Amino acid sequence: MKHAFTLVLLLALAAWGPWQAAAQTAPDAAAVPDSAWKKSFTSTLNFQQGLLSSNWRGGGVSSLGLNASINAKADYQQGIHSWDNQADLLYAFVSNKGQGYRKSLDRIYLDTKYGRAISPNWDMFVSLNLLTQFAPGYKYSDDANGRQQAQLVSSTFAPAFITAAYGFEYHPTSYFKLRLSPFAPRLTVVSRPERFVAALGEKPYGVNLGHSTRFEVLAAQILADFDKDIATNVNLKARYLLFVNYGSDFALRRIDHRLDASLTAKVNRYVNVALTGIMLYDYDQDTALQYSQGLTLGLIYSVQNFQEKK
Repeated sequence: MKHAFTLVLLLALAAWGPWQAAAQTAPDAAAVPDSAWKKSFTSTLNFQQGLLSSNWRGGGVSSLGLNASINAKADYQQGIHSWDNQADLLYAFVSNKGQGYRKSLDRIYLDTKYGRAISPNWDMFVSLNLLTQFAPGYKYSDDANGRQQAQLVSSTFAPAFITAAYGFEYHPTSYFKLRLSPFAPRLTVVSRPERFVAALGEKPYGVNLGHSTRFEVLAAQILADFDKDIATNVNLKARYLLFVNYGSDFALRRIDHRLDASLTAKVNRYVNVALTGIMLYDYDQDTALQYSQGLTLGLIYSVQNFQEKK
């Protein structure tokens, strides 16, 4: 629990520091002159809490949950050349009385892309991105005696997916982008995969025992990104990722799909309600669909050096 609070504090401090000067000098995005760089930064700190007295007859337990996120973008556009960069960080936990701290959401997504325009709506591009997590994750179950046990299923940088993609990007509007990458080699990193055998089997995340990496050279990727204010003070973000290996084991059931989505409504400048969700299908992890969902109320801080086009 101590480490979780330390991590959340670091995220909150990171959220405030880099953009404090910008907020003081440019409180109104409309007043900022046009620049080749478009920068935006959003951080949230959300809470969920339930408190029950020891004699509460309705049942249940007291709980505390915390959700922290950072989303930062820095996009450069000059003539036919563009360079887009994004950091998307998310961490959440819940602590139930009698059960202790448990991680609920955990994501590190970093992406950088260089593009060269070939028409008003199409670019050729090359990109590199990383998808991993901050902290260890566990699978909880009861043993034969009814006692709860935890099995390690993930850890820091285990797994980590590093993908280099080459292809074409379609961007008909400022809030939607679609990348089509017929060549997208991916490196899967799982440090000490033997730690996960008890819970995941003999090939954790597709990595063979005795190795710490799996390299899928002949592969393709589709990445769709949507980020738009769909109503006054209501923002929808969604990122869909499809990855397919051209290798000998190619089959429809082995195509990876991941959808990350968040719907954020601002109550006022600093208070928000957020609904987040992740759906994941990865045959190397599990043959069934995985999903997670969270609803939170908390604080939001955002700043940018440009004005959105209507």
